[in-house]
Amino acid sequence: MEGESILVTCFEPFGGREENMSRAAVMALPEEAGGRKLRKLCLPVVFGLAAERAAAEAQRLGVSAVLSVGEAGGRKALTPEITALNLRYARIPDNRGQSPLDEPVFPGGPNALFSTLPARKMAAAIAEALLPGEVSYSAGAYVCNDLFYGLLHRFSGTGTRCGFIHVPAEGFAPEALARGLLAALDAI
Repeated sequence: MEGESILVTCFEPFGGREENMSRAAVMALPEEAGGRKLRKLCLPVVFGLAAERAAAEAQRLGVSAVLSVGEAGGRKALTPEITALNLRYARIPDNRGQSPLDEPVFPGGPNALFSTLPARKMAAAIAEALLPGEVSYSAGAYVCNDLFYGLLHRFSGTGTRCGFIHVPAEGFAPEALARGLLAALDAI
């Protein structure tokens, strides 16, 4: 809607890589899209801390939605996520050396939470922009999922909607990924 703000988050590099395509894509976005101000925030690849910083910034800015973006190796499409799992699992340590193995994000929380942004509509909009876009049913169990679950948990029952999109780690220029993200943002 005209005049509202959306927080778009991305991640710093991790796992020894020099760049994170989520950061490259988000930083290629304009400052405004469809009459909405896009606020950008790069997050640490650290369990717990990413969600804490994103939630604090979303509250500070009073945004209507948070769209988080992360990269996923092996993916060939931009994939809006349907669910976040109450699960932390690290096949590689996060950027602080943490390696949780099958721990809950929030002990006693629901096993899964569903996106409050229209994932299917966003995937269709990406495809209409002539980029590969498809729905994914789980954000995994690494820091991307931790962030997504943390935001959904924090903003449950409020007017702030939250969603997550994975972008391919390879094969696309940041400008092409940004075009796909703009299409998804237009679908919100």
